[in-house]
Amino acid sequence: MTNLHPEFFLRLYFTQSEMMGPGKAALLDGIQRTGSISAAGRELGMSYKRAWMLVEAMNAMFREPVVSSARGGPGGGGAELTQTGAQVLDLFRQIEASAAEVNADRIGQMKALLADIPEGK
Repeated sequence: MTNLHPEFFLRLYFTQSEMMGPGKAALLDGIQRTGSISAAGRELGMSYKRAWMLVEAMNAMFREPVVSSARGGPGGGGAELTQTGAQVLDLFRQIEASAAEVNADRIGQMKALLADIPEGK
């Protein structure tokens, strides 16, 4: 399962209401892995409705849909990342990793300046 509370994370704002961050990336990861929007949402502790709302927001945000889905029923449903979705996820993960790498020393220096914080707080 993806850690939604990493030490360092990015949120990219494309407009005031269109953004891509760790929650949407984790949902795309889950859909890619499970083949299901609802299963991916469950893994993240997210309601079915919330997972669908995020997928719909991402599908509307990009020129091409990022997730394609088929309704459930006797043959079963399912979801998968489109080529655009896989590209969006890959680019986001690359941006995230390179930013964390470039800033690792600075983050360490800043953490060294923190007051002692009891575990779990």
